[in-house]
Amino acid sequence: MKLFRIMFLMLLPVITLAQNVAITGKISAADTKTPIAGASVFLSNSSFGTSTDKDGAFTLNGLKPGQYNLVVSTVGYEDHSEVVTLNNNPVNLNIELSPKTTQLKEVVISGISKADKKKALDQFKLDFIGTDDNAQDCKITNPQVLNFSYTENKTVLEAYTNEFLIVENHALGYRVKFLLKNFKSELLTGNVVYSGNEVFEELPGRGYEIKKWHQKRDEAYYGSAMHFYRSLFKDSLEDAGFKIYRLRREINTKRPADDVIQQNLEKAKDAKDDSFLYWTQMQKASHYTHQKFLGPFAVKDIVHSSDKPGLTNVSFPDHLYVVYTMRWDDTYYRDVYHVPHDLSYPTTIVSLINGNTNITLDGNGTVVGNSPLYEGNWSKARISVLLPVDYTPYNKQPQVPLSKD
Repeated sequence: MKLFRIMFLMLLPVITLAQNVAITGKISAADTKTPIAGASVFLSNSSFGTSTDKDGAFTLNGLKPGQYNLVVSTVGYEDHSEVVTLNNNPVNLNIELSPKTTQLKEVVISGISKADKKKALDQFKLDFIGTDDNAQDCKITNPQVLNFSYTENKTVLEAYTNEFLIVENHALGYRVKFLLKNFKSELLTGNVVYSGNEVFEELPGRGYEIKKWHQKRDEAYYGSAMHFYRSLFKDSLEDAGFKIYRLRREINTKRPADDVIQQNLEKAKDAKDDSFLYWTQMQKASHYTHQKFLGPFAVKDIVHSSDKPGLTNVSFPDHLYVVYTMRWDDTYYRDVYHVPHDLSYPTTIVSLINGNTNITLDGNGTVVGNSPLYEGNWSKARISVLLPVDYTPYNKQPQVPLSKD
């Protein structure tokens, strides 16, 4: 199996438990000062969203005090994003939107023919929506808003949108409206990076459908990164079924770069010697060597106080190795080293990247600011299992591992 890594970058809300408050305001045009009706106003990665009325006014109710990323988007104007801090009092905002200086681009596939447009879209669906069972019940309702391009000898697929990309997830019962700022998929390595802002809406459903959605949402939640971070914040990892270790490893210098391997595989396809076998073995070889566990972490070893209220910092040397013991997972990941007795559990390697020294968390299990890099189980998480940050489980998690059968 390919190396799967995913990094999801976005500003996310910080939520604390207290009384409900509201954000109200008015959206108008910066040049004419006239109100803008029908603008989308939402809190990024949450289920809190609305549209402005004919007077440009909006209200977001039922919020907890804390820090939020409020986003305003409408056709013909630049998107607006700002951090809003709520205490126990409501906040009123007057926001002016600047007209867009350039016209919206049409869907363009650069570097490939129009006949290959479907191929690009299919690859995007795999990398953005996912490949699990839930993904089969997800549908992009407006694929025409996607702009694609291939770079680096067609080994990297990139995409963005000028308006909401709408995904209906009939497995979890959500309509996800996503402002995709950028998307990058490295086809040789499986690395996927994307950023943007999204809002969740409940799909209409009958009683039996809603009950099934609740069950599927819980399945997506338990063992997820959100579940782990919430448990870490509350110092309840053991009760939640998580174990954490420190992992040290080195780059495997004997393994050629992915593009070199791919080039030689193409050349050796029709060869009658052992070159194809050799490069196939190189492709399967791990990117790392001398992998070693240096003992388990305790929460106190990696969680540290923050100078910002409601937030905490997580820092660790080398790599954080996370095991969830309440479910089985036999998926093979070439670059994920395993504890011998944890071979059948979902496992994720968490790495700090781009010079970051820590991960910043809020009490709701949200990574604030820059995201770490995930390898292993969490790297598979795509839109098909994405939950809003204000999600609360409907049922308690199972207290014993699920049967393999």
